[in-house]
Amino acid sequence: MDALDEKLIEGFDGKVVRKDLLHRIKKGTNVPTFVLEFLLARFCASDDDDEIQEGLSAVLDTLNDNYVRPDEANAAQSKVATKGKHKFIDKVHVRYVEKEKRHWASLENFNSQRIAIGEKFYKNNDRLLEGGIWAEVTLRHNEIEEDDYAFYIEDLRPIQLSRFDYDNYCENRALYTRDDWLDIVMRSLGLEPSKLTKRVKFHFLARLASLVEANYNFIELGPRGTGKSYFYSEFSPYSTLISGGQTSSASLFYNNARRKVGLVGYWDTIAFDEVGNMKVKDPDTIQIMKDFMANGRFSRGAEVIADASMTFIGNLDLGVEQVVNSTEYDLFQPLPKEFDLAVMDRFCMYMPGWEMPKNSSEFLTKNYGFITDYLAEAFHYQLKNTNRYEDVSQRLKLGRCVEGRDEKGIKKTVAAFLKMLHPHGECSDSEFEEYVCYAIEGRRRVKEQMNKRKPDDEFANIHLSYFNADNKEIFVDCPETIGVEATLNPIKPGISTDIPDEGESHKPVVTVQATKVENPTQQVTITAPVVVPESIELKEQHFKIAYDSTGHSYESLITPYLAKAKAVVIEDPYIRAKHQLNNFVRFCEAVLKQPTVKKITLITSYDEQTNIQEMAEALKDLQQSLLELDVELDIQVNENLHDREIRIDNGWTVKIGRGLDFFQRPDSWFGVGVNDFSLRKCLETSVDIFEH
Repeated sequence: MDALDEKLIEGFDGKVVRKDLLHRIKKGTNVPTFVLEFLLARFCASDDDDEIQEGLSAVLDTLNDNYVRPDEANAAQSKVATKGKHKFIDKVHVRYVEKEKRHWASLENFNSQRIAIGEKFYKNNDRLLEGGIWAEVTLRHNEIEEDDYAFYIEDLRPIQLSRFDYDNYCENRALYTRDDWLDIVMRSLGLEPSKLTKRVKFHFLARLASLVEANYNFIELGPRGTGKSYFYSEFSPYSTLISGGQTSSASLFYNNARRKVGLVGYWDTIAFDEVGNMKVKDPDTIQIMKDFMANGRFSRGAEVIADASMTFIGNLDLGVEQVVNSTEYDLFQPLPKEFDLAVMDRFCMYMPGWEMPKNSSEFLTKNYGFITDYLAEAFHYQLKNTNRYEDVSQRLKLGRCVEGRDEKGIKKTVAAFLKMLHPHGECSDSEFEEYVCYAIEGRRRVKEQMNKRKPDDEFANIHLSYFNADNKEIFVDCPETIGVEATLNPIKPGISTDIPDEGESHKPVVTVQATKVENPTQQVTITAPVVVPESIELKEQHFKIAYDSTGHSYESLITPYLAKAKAVVIEDPYIRAKHQLNNFVRFCEAVLKQPTVKKITLITSYDEQTNIQEMAEALKDLQQSLLELDVELDIQVNENLHDREIRIDNGWTVKIGRGLDFFQRPDSWFGVGVNDFSLRKCLETSVDIFEH
């Protein structure tokens, strides 16, 4: 332990954990950080090495006995049936089936959509119905043959703190300096602060701002592999991550048919991962999103007010230097076409994701930090019960270029930093100015890019500033655009008033003219635009498909990577049940859309419960059908097969955690999504696409 560890344990005994213990058990498990630390806090609350080793063994034993991996669902069901009941650690979802007029529960890795659940559980935990929650859940086997379900929930205990004392949290915070507290927050995220600059620490804090400030709209675009989605999927049980796919107003905001508030009513933060792949299902969604992002309320058959923040994260494929020097492209380039300037103007901050370090073990800490759930509870309490916006308004004087939404975004960012770093209230002028500068930069980045995109001068006041304690006006720049005329003074399209000759089109003729520059002697230089190749450049991808998400299919995952392929090998031990065989047929249909493929090899296995005759007949029929299309299907059986992957002979490998079986079985075979997989809801799974 170092001095900061000792101070932290002294002030927050029982609420901290050694973060290297988390790193040791995190690898190889698909369990969120706050769940693992829940177990570490239970079994490893000691600084004695022997006791810690025993505690780690207990944690691993608990995971082995109570956490079900996706490919062990059948064994888990058998365990409950044999023992009568068993306790699991899993994410629990509850859905209402209208035609049956009852609720059914499901566990993500238990592979049963019809688990009976008592009313008290989903009434006491609303989020079971909207996205699900991680919990310790006791399942019991139902012995009554007349019932139409085999399992029911006997007990359910959410994995999160039962009590949180905010006054004690603030009182103990006063024992530390600001910089010490900043380092404690970094260590609570699993990071070693001595390896990070203060600016990068502020970037990590900015990712957390939406968890502590209500109705905070945040965007981060940057390269892959910087941990953008981690904070929203693993850090807090009060945030939910939507991975690409389709987004509808009914699921996000309000379901008129059910008269039920959507995700915004149940989560502190809704994060949209891979925002560039986001598909908007109905045009009302964007308009309602604009209303909600502006003031935290909307009307859709009912007036709804909610505190949820919205975070948008995605990948920036073009080089930042290229983009800012381009006259054609801007840093909002990856956003979907439905995101117009009105949506962008509602972003409080654009965090420069290109400045974040790539994920690496060298940045992980071996010291103590808060139990993740404890800090998440502190942030949740502050979001719901504290307001620092007025404190900021009384203390901050902004320059003349700062307009309405600029002011709101800047003040909300500063308020979020005060909540995270100064919950006890005290903040020096120098510290306050650091937050103000950072907040103004984040908002200026939004405005610069909007100004570059807008054909008139609506957003031309980009020179944002504030007055310091000495009443001196301080102008804040974005580091990537200092001296870059293509962004600071972008070319604007004008309208020619020339009258066209007879026979010519009477549409206005678009000409190009430079914007007015405040300094008339300043020369406007134009850099050549970025050239984007016509063919899509294939890149490695690593992402998660979220539970209940739609918009995914075998075509969307593999089609781009089949270019010039002649042979495809798929290893999947679970192509045996009827629905799994049907999945494989769909997969082959997707492969056939690449006409160069002439051979598909399936390596699979079966067990004692497999109807081998049915399996063999189905594969033989498919084999014959493919032969008629001049494609050979080679079937191999490997009883020791465990891995699931798709290998393409052009050098690409696609690994899907659940193999081909990542779609939910439909409640009815006459519903939407039965035939078009892109409309069917998915189970949660990871996808890794890389060159081998």
